[in-house]
Parts: sequence; structure tokens; C-alpha cells
Amino acid sequence: MSTADAPRIGMIWAEAAGGAIGRDGDMPWHLPEDLAHFKRTTLGAPVIMGRRTWESLPDRVRPLPGRSNIVVTRDPAYATPGASRVASLEAALALLRPGTDLAVPATAPGAVTAWVMGGGELYRSALALAEELVVTRIALEVSDADTFAPEIGSEWHLAESQPEQVSASGLRFHIERWHRNPA
Repeated sequence: MSTADAPRIGMIWAEAAGGAIGRDGDMPWHLPEDLAHFKRTTLGAPVIMGRRTWESLPDRVRPLPGRSNIVVTRDPAYATPGASRVASLEAALALLRPGTDLAVPATAPGAVTAWVMGGGELYRSALALAEELVVTRIALEVSDADTFAPEIGSEWHLAESQPEQVSASGLRFHIERWHRNPA
């Protein structure tokens, strides 16, 4: 796939202190405002996720409505009703090239055309390909976390940081948007 044909990849996640994003296959917090933000951000665009992220979605929203769902798993027999199953991130991206059923044209110049939404292994694989990161930072310690966000390195710059908010659940959080530095 040529660079011109490649989808513009964004990554979206919520993390607690120390980069914690998961515990025992689930998010170790309840933050309805972030779930609403996630929906607003990804609606209409394909979402790419690993098998454990797929399994963590409640049955009532699996597959996530209003988005093409792509599940990356090494198990060729794994069932993903309502979603496309692929063996690798590269195969997921191939499904999104122009002329395919899942391709979604950007609605604005530079707009993200697909979102990687977890988990930890897929985030680490996709980081080198992503052009935008949307990160919700939660003021919470999760001492028994077992899944972590990738480290945001010097190839990124903070494009936007929203003011801190307090969730209805009492958690403090803020949302950041990062862009890849020009080459």
C-alpha cells in the first residue's frame, strides 16, 4: 500500500497514573464522560482492536455501533460476529485502503480515517504508524494494573490539553491531543 493509499491512523486511550490502561481484561475505573468522548471521537470511523479489547466490550455494544470494527487476533478460528477478523495490524490496514468496503474518506484534510483502540500490544505496534493520539489522563493510581499505554516519545508534540474536569464518578481527568512532529 502506498503512503497516499494508507489510512490516517489515530490512537485513542484512557490512562491512569503510570500509564495503566487495564486490569484483568477491563478498565479499572468508571468514567462515563470519557466513554462519551470516545464515542464522539471515533463515531463513523473504523476502529481497530485486539481480541482482549473486543472481549472486554459489553455484549450490548459489541460490535461498537456506527463504526466498522476490526479485531486483530492470531487465532484464525476466533469468531467476531459483526466485526472483521484479521491476523495482524498490517492486514487491518489493508482492509482500509481506498476502494475497499471499510475505507472511510477523511471528512477534512488531515482527519483521522481509522482509530486504534487497544490493547497494549496493538498500541505498541501501531505507534510508529499513527499520526494522532487522543489520551485521557485520569488522576488515579492502579497498583495492580497489568496493561499499559505506550510511552509518548519526542516524535510527538502536545497539540491540545483540555482543562481538568471532575467526573460524575468523582475522578479528575483531562484530555490531551498529540500530533506527530513533521518529518
